[in-house]
Amino acid sequence: MNDVIVYNWNNKVGPNDIVYILGDFALTSTERTKYFLENLNGKKIFILGDHDKQIWQCRNYFEEITPLKNIRIMDIPITLCHYCMRVWSKSHYNSWHLYGHSHGHLSPIGKSHDVGVDNNNFAPVSFDEIKTIMDNRPNNANYIKDR
Repeated sequence: MNDVIVYNWNNKVGPNDIVYILGDFALTSTERTKYFLENLNGKKIFILGDHDKQIWQCRNYFEEITPLKNIRIMDIPITLCHYCMRVWSKSHYNSWHLYGHSHGHLSPIGKSHDVGVDNNNFAPVSFDEIKTIMDNRPNNANYIKDR
C-alpha cells in the first residue's frame, strides 16, 4: 500500500506543485516519516491531524505546519482542516471545505469533500478534480443567496 501511495502521489504531483496534506500522515517512526517525505514530490504544507506525533521532528520537509488554513484558488475561498466541520469560514458564501480524518465514512455536506487518500483511490486530489466535484455539489446549508 505504501509503495502504491508514493507511486500515485508522484504520478500526479510535480516537484514544484504545492500539496496540502490534511493530517494523519505520521503515525509511524520518524525515520519512516522522513523516508516518505524525501520520496514524495511537491512543496508540502501540513495541516495537523490527530496522528502526527512525528511531524515536528520532520518540520524541515514542510513549507508550513498549521492546524487550519484558509486559502484562495481562482478566487474560490477554501478552508483546509483535518476535521470535518458543519460550517467554516465563508461557508455562507458557498466557500469550500476540504478535510480528512473520516476515511470516507462521513457524507459530505454542501461544498465539502474528504480528500483523504483512502477516499480518493490512494492518490492526492488535484484542484481541477475538486472543482468538478464541487460544481456538482449542492449549496452549503447556510448559504445566503441574496447579499
